[in-house]
Amino acid sequence: MKNKLFLLVLLSAGVLFANAQTKDELQKKESDLKKEITELTNSLTQIQKSKKLSLSQVASVQRKIAAREELINTISKQVKLLDETIYQNELDIYRMGKELDTLKQKYAQSIVFAYKNRSSYQYLNFLFSATSFNDALKRVTYLKSYRQLRETQVDNIIKTKEVLAQKRNTLDVSKKEQGLVLQNQKGQLVDLEEDKKKQTEIVKDLKNQEKEVSVQIKKKAKQRQDMQSAILAIIRRDEAEAARKAKIAKDKEIADAKRLKDQKAKEDAIAKSNANKPATTTTVTPKPKNNDPVTGMVTTKKDDRAPSKLESTEEVKEVSINFEKGRGHLPWPVTSNTILVPFGTYGAGGKLTGVSDGIEIAMPEGSNVTCVADGKVSYVGDVGGEQAVIVKHGKYYTTYSHLSSVKVSKDQEVRSGTVLGSSGTDIDGQGSLLFMINNDKGTPLNPKLWLRGR
Repeated sequence: MKNKLFLLVLLSAGVLFANAQTKDELQKKESDLKKEITELTNSLTQIQKSKKLSLSQVASVQRKIAAREELINTISKQVKLLDETIYQNELDIYRMGKELDTLKQKYAQSIVFAYKNRSSYQYLNFLFSATSFNDALKRVTYLKSYRQLRETQVDNIIKTKEVLAQKRNTLDVSKKEQGLVLQNQKGQLVDLEEDKKKQTEIVKDLKNQEKEVSVQIKKKAKQRQDMQSAILAIIRRDEAEAARKAKIAKDKEIADAKRLKDQKAKEDAIAKSNANKPATTTTVTPKPKNNDPVTGMVTTKKDDRAPSKLESTEEVKEVSINFEKGRGHLPWPVTSNTILVPFGTYGAGGKLTGVSDGIEIAMPEGSNVTCVADGKVSYVGDVGGEQAVIVKHGKYYTTYSHLSSVKVSKDQEVRSGTVLGSSGTDIDGQGSLLFMINNDKGTPLNPKLWLRGR
């Protein structure tokens, strides 16, 4: 009986521990989403002060609705988790109630039996009726065991009552928590409807200012083209530089090989000349030099990575590999992680759409912008009418645009966390940062897949 009780408690604890882990994850996600919604609300308030419809305003509302829907979905998962916890607790309470009833019944039977056989005469008669001394000892042991059994039954009843009381208390707490979560969900649904109404109003206003928004999209498209041209030009320049350095290294290698060959020929000629003279000393075999060719089997490490013109040296290749290892764990370039404009195609309200090769992050103007990984500054200057810094990480490039000031220079070695400059504003005049990641082909990569989660 004790083992059954222990197993039941252990299983219940295991289920609750697993649920607690999931619960903590959901609560953290809920907290992060609420923080993002608050930041979006503050950003939207600042944008609306301009009394001018802009892409930033449309993007803020759209992202706020998406974050709100994600929050409601997270709360729904919490409700489901609480339902499962409540059901498991109710099931455990029912089982433990049945166990307690069984324990009480068996204890009552032992008490009745003990009452009926309570006289000392019957006790002595049970002992003296033994057929031998060993049999008498066994009967004494049996009586002691029977007394210990009743004590154990009492102990099990007390412990089962305590666990049952804890389960009922946990159940009450879970039900109260469920009520609060449901109330929170209801409030978020109301807020979601308000956000959608706001979106409808903006879309309505957008129809009257569609030409202005269309002009903004075209400006962004032009900036995107300028940025891509600049990145491709930088890649071609770096490829040419890598090829130049590789050629220098190759020429040096050829020159060194020729020098060693000439030196060896000279040594062979001297040795041949000495061989024609009478030998009076023992010839000592020279030790092989470090530069002599090594014979035998050489094991080479297999590399499945695609070759890149930019990885002309092992050092550069190592930087690329380290950057790849950081995928999904890179730090955000700014303290804010509120994405106004996502990567790829995005809706700009109504039938208007835009395309972004990176992400635009909302933040106060003048915020510090930091490098996300170790690298070397490839470019500092104007791109499409905005200040930008482009950092090379082996065969990868990270771009930081919409800067108001720059604190690094070209060819400067930078580390993860190095301040590159201060954030500025986008074409709408709103504080933001355009962050991009490109590979050695110039192909834009989704930054959200490389940056660490919120």
